[in-house]
Amino acid sequence: MPFGQVVIGPPGSGKTTYCHGMSQFLNALGRKTIIVNLDPANESMPYTSSVNIEDLITLQDAMETYELGPNGGMVFCIEYLEKNMDWLIEQLQPYEDYYVIFDCPGQVELYTHNDSVRTIVRRLEKLDYRLACVHLVDASYCTEAAKFVSVLLLSLTTMTKLEMPHINVLSKIDLLAQLGELDFNLEYYTAVMDLDYLLFHLNERESSARFGELNKVICELIEDFSLVGFSTLSVTDKHSMATLLKEIDKANGYIFGALTAGNEDILLAADSTDMLNEARDAQERYGILKDQTKEPGSESRLSSMIDKLKIVEK
Repeated sequence: MPFGQVVIGPPGSGKTTYCHGMSQFLNALGRKTIIVNLDPANESMPYTSSVNIEDLITLQDAMETYELGPNGGMVFCIEYLEKNMDWLIEQLQPYEDYYVIFDCPGQVELYTHNDSVRTIVRRLEKLDYRLACVHLVDASYCTEAAKFVSVLLLSLTTMTKLEMPHINVLSKIDLLAQLGELDFNLEYYTAVMDLDYLLFHLNERESSARFGELNKVICELIEDFSLVGFSTLSVTDKHSMATLLKEIDKANGYIFGALTAGNEDILLAADSTDMLNEARDAQERYGILKDQTKEPGSESRLSSMIDKLKIVEK
């Protein structure tokens, strides 16, 4: 029963950096981990992929052979992979007892309009893969109401399209303080609280105020589904990585994988994350809206958290 993550997100959201950092973190925890590169345009990978779509098809070949642009070539490559799933399954066979991280393309149309990624995931699930989608978006979108609403709509569309366990993540959270102050505390954005307040700021801008009624309907749509929320991430922060990993482990079921009599601590680890407190903690740690502070005892809490993550390896 292989477990893993399907890592998606717009270009520049830090997917490849995350895949590299998460694989190192997991290996340090004792989980045998591989990365599968499904992005045919991923030319400068900081990691060594165990399976690479470029061994099957390259973006350049698709563009030249069928006279396609970059976007059309990317869609063709993923659809070609969908039709050649036997190749991917064969490549994954030597790693049946590994944790798998799938590094996916940054073209959002693949997750909002095209069915190929969903079909690929369904095929893997039939082979007993337990996967969770990790959707990264740049935390800088929180600095403007219009951008944040667009991210909410993108996240909601992706969740309903892929129909799989899903974790939305505000990446590069440690850089957010450099971009100025937010309109609200960070927990407002992670919990996606009452969007009427965000709508007020959205309609303050002359460029977006013209679409006041449309803005209102979009916000109401997001609230009606009530699905979108965000975790935070700084790849260079072990505490942030450990917190996010706990959420992913709950989503794909990994944290329950070794549940046996006398090992009830796994359930305690699964229930121990308070995302509102984590957002407040991240706001203080990275100096967002206020001076950077370091709460006493944070190192001991990190050690305890990592120990709980290691429980399922014993």
